[in-house]
Amino acid sequence: MHDALTLDARANHWLALALGLACIGTACIGYAIGDTFYLRLATEALIFGGLALAVDILLGYTGLLSLGQALYFGLGAYVSAVTLIAFPSFWTAMGAALATGLFGGLIGGLIANRVRGVYFALITFGMAQVAAKAIYNTRSLGASDGLIGVPVLDVNLGIVTVSTASPVGFFLLALGVVTLLYALCSYLMDTPFGRLLIAIRTNEARVPFLGFRTTTLRLGSFVLASCVASLSGALYPMLRGFVSPELLFFSTSGNAVITVILGGVGTLVGALYGSIIFTIVKSVIGSWTEHHLIVIGILFMAVVIFLPKGLMGLAQPLMRRMVHRGKP
Repeated sequence: MHDALTLDARANHWLALALGLACIGTACIGYAIGDTFYLRLATEALIFGGLALAVDILLGYTGLLSLGQALYFGLGAYVSAVTLIAFPSFWTAMGAALATGLFGGLIGGLIANRVRGVYFALITFGMAQVAAKAIYNTRSLGASDGLIGVPVLDVNLGIVTVSTASPVGFFLLALGVVTLLYALCSYLMDTPFGRLLIAIRTNEARVPFLGFRTTTLRLGSFVLASCVASLSGALYPMLRGFVSPELLFFSTSGNAVITVILGGVGTLVGALYGSIIFTIVKSVIGSWTEHHLIVIGILFMAVVIFLPKGLMGLAQPLMRRMVHRGKP
């Protein structure tokens, strides 16, 4: 069992490396041709890929279906925007978003973890709706129009300074942040903590016999997912220059769940691949017809029926054989 999990993890890492190289190649091509639109679209796909990572931690590892993860993504975006307007610093905005995700995740986790199953999904959905409605009616946050006027930043990375106005530069910066989030989540899921989350998903009733409290583990999983979602959301106002209450709506959470199922539940890297494919399909189909949601719905049903393990269900066996063949 452990060897199988190790092979899967190594296969996922190789798939993540392939995705990273493809993104760097995309940045080089975009820089060469002076593209802006597609690089911005790819950056948005990476940012929402971070939200999908958060959903996959809950759904794929802990077995918790959250229909309100957009709550933390949107809060991270709003806190980042407010911080940047008052004090334009990338690191301050990311730190504020992380604190928001940590504090909000603790509160939301203590509320949602009191129930199980479909009630958990409904409570997360309800919390997101309450927060979205509150922001929607708050004039100081722009109300229904959203919050505009987020300044352009020069992000000092020590060796180099990256401007958020640069399509290539900010794309690579977002790639770096999402890569770090993926690496952190992948590492944690390969520790005893991650193994216990899998045990909760498999049979929660037996975990206490191992000497662990499931409520604490579930809360830890919820807080981790909240922080990942908030940090991802913090990048959004830097990309678009504004934030909108729509970031907290159910459609954002629903799209993240679809993304995870499309890429492959419980793989982490599948969430990133799924986000890129979902963004491409949505953009291409949306340019043809305003009824693109019908096509996305049909695609989602097809994946659930014919590819229950998502796209990674096709890619993982190939990578697993390659990794196994390369073992001494």
